[in-house]
Amino acid sequence: MKRLIAFDLDGTLAASKQPIDPATSGLLARLVQHVPVAIISGGDWPQFMVQVVDRLPPAINFSRLSLLPTSGAKRYRFEGQWRCVHADLLHADERARIIAALQTAVATTDLAQAQCWGDRIEDRGSQITLSALGQQAPPAAKLAWDPDRTRREALRALLVPILPGFAVRIGGSTSIDVTRAGVDKAWGLLGLARLQGLATSDIAYVGDALYPGGNDRAVADAGIDCIAVRDEVDTRLVITTILLCA
Repeated sequence: MKRLIAFDLDGTLAASKQPIDPATSGLLARLVQHVPVAIISGGDWPQFMVQVVDRLPPAINFSRLSLLPTSGAKRYRFEGQWRCVHADLLHADERARIIAALQTAVATTDLAQAQCWGDRIEDRGSQITLSALGQQAPPAAKLAWDPDRTRREALRALLVPILPGFAVRIGGSTSIDVTRAGVDKAWGLLGLARLQGLATSDIAYVGDALYPGGNDRAVADAGIDCIAVRDEVDTRLVITTILLCA
């Protein structure tokens, strides 16, 4: 059995920006009894609290769970309470460059006329995210906006040449994530593995965005064994299978 099982969040453990459901929560609680678990996502810590922490059973062994917001640029560990033990934050000038580029992307595409729910651009400290329909867009609207990724791929293609030195990746169903070059989910997971004395071969990763340009792809490119899923239903089947083999 692998010595660390890692999961993406949106599109893998839960629908975009939605809490994990009781079935998934229960399976995660059972899984950490057998193997340490990590959850890594482009979302920031407040989103982890709403989607994951507040939904887990109180009796879960939190010491065997690592949470890595903003594509792994931050790392949280449970020490009686959840504490941020690492944060690779963008400098003010870097944030300004990224935000200006994202504003240009909005102004020069059809996003300027699209309906928007809340702010489109979110500064997460270590990552800047563009949510095409806004941070509070309803799940149904998000799923309908870009089912084949063509809109997000076009946005990424526009941003890559104007953001040298940064990594631009497709995030959730309507989002683009921007971090420093080299700061991605593979970077976050391999850093966690070093702290835990694990080799790359000790890790398995479950995610829905393993395609080229997706924010899970770096994990596969780093040589970590990956399992591609379509949604949280697939993920529950994966966890159930792991538990049967434990």
